[in-house]
Amino acid sequence: MEIQPLLNYISTYVSLTEEEETFLASKVTYRKYLKGQYILQQGDVCKHQCFVISGCTKMFHIDDSGQEHIVMFAIENWWTSDMGSFITQTPADYNIQCIDKSELIMFSYDVIEDLYSKIPKLERFFRKIIERALVASQKRIVRSFSLSAKDRYLYFRNQYPKIDKLIPQYMVASYLGITKEFLSKIKKQLLTEE
Repeated sequence: MEIQPLLNYISTYVSLTEEEETFLASKVTYRKYLKGQYILQQGDVCKHQCFVISGCTKMFHIDDSGQEHIVMFAIENWWTSDMGSFITQTPADYNIQCIDKSELIMFSYDVIEDLYSKIPKLERFFRKIIERALVASQKRIVRSFSLSAKDRYLYFRNQYPKIDKLIPQYMVASYLGITKEFLSKIKKQLLTEE
């Protein structure tokens, strides 16, 4: 199991001893997914918090009319989970699907609780990443109602240059809350401005 990327990521927040790293490695699940494969389906209970070693995932909601609304992408060294479902162990509001072949390290609810009791500094680590996710989510909400579609796209492109090149444009449009035709129009306009 390739856990080093996760250990490197954790080390930016907390320092683990060799014994703690070994214990952590013994508790997590490593899994490979194919392009298009689901990690979580809407209505199921989210059983894992997932750290992306490689690949790309999307988290999205399907509304009653069958429309897909992408709320998040996750690439290498990012996390993905329906946190509401994971924390409460109730049915998920979101789907999580692999856009590309992906490798994940997965933490079950029970494993995280066990890690918190055996390695207390991991509770601080997870609190820090959840705080960062909350701040990013709140900023995204503000951008969605305060910026024009063009400015939202420019922000997305500047913040996430790797993702913009990895994923189909209709997914970028869904994430931005616009049609793919409107995104195409924005991109053409930007080309003429450069």
